[in-house]
Amino acid sequence: MQDKKGFSGSTLKLIAIITMFIDHIGAVIVERMLYVTGNTGSFTYEQMQNLDDILRGIGRLGFPLFCFLLVEGFMHTRNIRRYAVRLLLFAFVSELPFNLAFTGRIFYPGYQNVFFTLFIGLITMWGCRIIEEKTQFHVILQYVLGIFFVIMGAWFAEWLQTDYAGIGVLCIMALYLFRKNRTLQVLAGALAFCWEIPAPLAFVPVAFYNGRRGLKMKYFFYIFYPVHLLVLYLVAYFCVLT
Repeated sequence: MQDKKGFSGSTLKLIAIITMFIDHIGAVIVERMLYVTGNTGSFTYEQMQNLDDILRGIGRLGFPLFCFLLVEGFMHTRNIRRYAVRLLLFAFVSELPFNLAFTGRIFYPGYQNVFFTLFIGLITMWGCRIIEEKTQFHVILQYVLGIFFVIMGAWFAEWLQTDYAGIGVLCIMALYLFRKNRTLQVLAGALAFCWEIPAPLAFVPVAFYNGRRGLKMKYFFYIFYPVHLLVLYLVAYFCVLT
């Protein structure tokens, strides 16, 4: 029986969404003030730079939590194909707001939103599961094909130039690899994200995950992601750039 104490999946998702939102305030608004317009208002450049560092630092907690929730979603979904289609659909829906928010352009092929990274991570996990099922009596073949599939997933994310790119897919797969042992999964996640301080701290609440879904907010992140990017872009456009 799962422990009622601790953080539910919806709580972790809210933490991820809030930290992501804080991160994007820094990236979309504060950094535009610093590097695009050079206008820091009544603040000094150093004060605005410190504010940006704080906002972006808090934001480093978001992606690791989304990666963990993706693995959990993959393990418990009733329909992986529908899950994948949903991620890909919102990847395309979010691309215009993402481009506007981070580049100020309607079309920008050099940087794709995080939904593409999560989609590739999901497909990579799915492929590895199929390999495990089809080669369960051929351990060496299972490892060779599994490693090859993970490398291909990371390469595709790099080629597509998604947010977090190949290293994002590798971090997802590290969490997937240790999915059956929460302690090892937390340690693996913290190590996988040690290249981006303070991202490993995201696994503190993960350590207290109680395995429960919590509030029903299945589509909240899907809708929030493109909407908040569009809102931040409009704030930056009308309040910073004009």
